[in-house]
Amino acid sequence: MSDDKTTHFGYQKVPEKEKADRVRAVFDSVASRYDLMNDLMSMGIHRLWKRRAIELAGVRRGQRVLDLAAGTGDLAEQFSRIVGDSGAVIMSDINQAMLAQGRTRLVDAGIVGNLDYVLINAEKIPFADDSFDCVTIGFGLRNVTHKQFALDEMFRVLRPGGRALVLEFSHPTVKPLAKAYDVYSFSVLPTLGRFVAGDADSYRYLAESIRMHPDQETLRSMMEQAGLERCEYFNLTGGIVAIHRGYKL
Repeated sequence: MSDDKTTHFGYQKVPEKEKADRVRAVFDSVASRYDLMNDLMSMGIHRLWKRRAIELAGVRRGQRVLDLAAGTGDLAEQFSRIVGDSGAVIMSDINQAMLAQGRTRLVDAGIVGNLDYVLINAEKIPFADDSFDCVTIGFGLRNVTHKQFALDEMFRVLRPGGRALVLEFSHPTVKPLAKAYDVYSFSVLPTLGRFVAGDADSYRYLAESIRMHPDQETLRSMMEQAGLERCEYFNLTGGIVAIHRGYKL
């Protein structure tokens, strides 16, 4: 019966077993232009969103951090600098092309020694219970087939006192902004994708996947369902992006 289950891939309904491969194909296509497109799409604001996420993560020297869906490693790079030689950072992604792109970028930046690279499906994290002081997933949860499974796994591998952080596109809280954002998402983004990355469809999927992602309150409830406590969220840029944080107490 499970083979008949479907899930969303953007606005399409597809068999659950196909979604991971479809998402992988999207990021295989855009990996080489991913950083450039992030800067163009957000006009550089994504750097401020990630800086705020780093602050809210509260990572300290000597701690262990797991960065899921790490992409090209913007968060992992900063965590590596913070935890120092006595700490450790696992930079992970389900997509080999993205992970390779990130590894090349970080090695070129001189980030070595306390940073390891692991191919990971966030729904099945291959680490023991209570392994990390902080687990993050940045702009990746919306691509996960079973989001609750991923949140459950994040909780499981956190140490008591540890923090889970979800940085993700969310739902604008101001109606005029929401309308302008829709126009931008469905007109400008695919056009940018076509001219810069040679791929309009992947950026159309990006816009659709954001609309299908749970809203702020729903995601907070899902984190609580996973066992996380003191869950809260911080809207950025009018709710276009939100950072959710919860603790394993």
